[in-house]
Amino acid sequence: MKVIDSHIHCGIQNSDLPFETIRCYLASGNIQGACLYAPVEDIYNRYNERFEDSQPWIATRQRANEYVLRLQETNQDIFAYYFVWNDFRREELKKGYRGVKWHRHEYEPLYNYDDPRCEDFLQEVYRLQLPVVLEESFENTLYMLRRIDGRTPVIIPHMGGLNGGFTALFQAKIWDEESVLADTALATPYEMDIFLKRYGSNRLLFGSDFPFGYPGSELSKVQRLKLRDADYEKVVSTNILKLMRALA
Repeated sequence: MKVIDSHIHCGIQNSDLPFETIRCYLASGNIQGACLYAPVEDIYNRYNERFEDSQPWIATRQRANEYVLRLQETNQDIFAYYFVWNDFRREELKKGYRGVKWHRHEYEPLYNYDDPRCEDFLQEVYRLQLPVVLEESFENTLYMLRRIDGRTPVIIPHMGGLNGGFTALFQAKIWDEESVLADTALATPYEMDIFLKRYGSNRLLFGSDFPFGYPGSELSKVQRLKLRDADYEKVVSTNILKLMRALA
């Protein structure tokens, strides 16, 4: 069984998160692989609510995404996500990315949801069946789930902790939809236990959110759940590998 951390930030421009460092943390936790996203700081200026895109930012974003893609090309247990912003470069998705990272917090710059390029980008995501890691405000999370409408898998990171909170999303029954999953990054064992009792182990993914959580420490929280072997394997390995189409 290969343990895969489904949520790690990796980049070498505006954040010092090289894969060489990440590899050491994975090894210390006996974790064999990871899904990698560029750091937010390489995608847009999250501290400027009125941020406007520019050619330097577009170039930085391109380098950030290509960095994780190159890592995937040299390691079969690394899976690169494309971090999308408002240029909605749908042609990039054909380069071999295994998923899409869609991310903003309250009081950060907004996605241009009404831009026709946004819909074109989503149509390509559906065609390629790329899972979308969706981290947005509560209202925009519900909006995006309605818009995607089951046409591709959606992963809610942190079990919704930064999408309005686990309880709010749980009460909104977003996980009643079979195509919506959750990752465990920075969530509590209590929240994991509630999720597992309602939805079972088929749609929960182990993740750490490195550097905000450490792979070994976050994995230990899953281990403390004392799951049956088959359920544990799904959460830390099988579920994400199926999404990445890395299982025969």
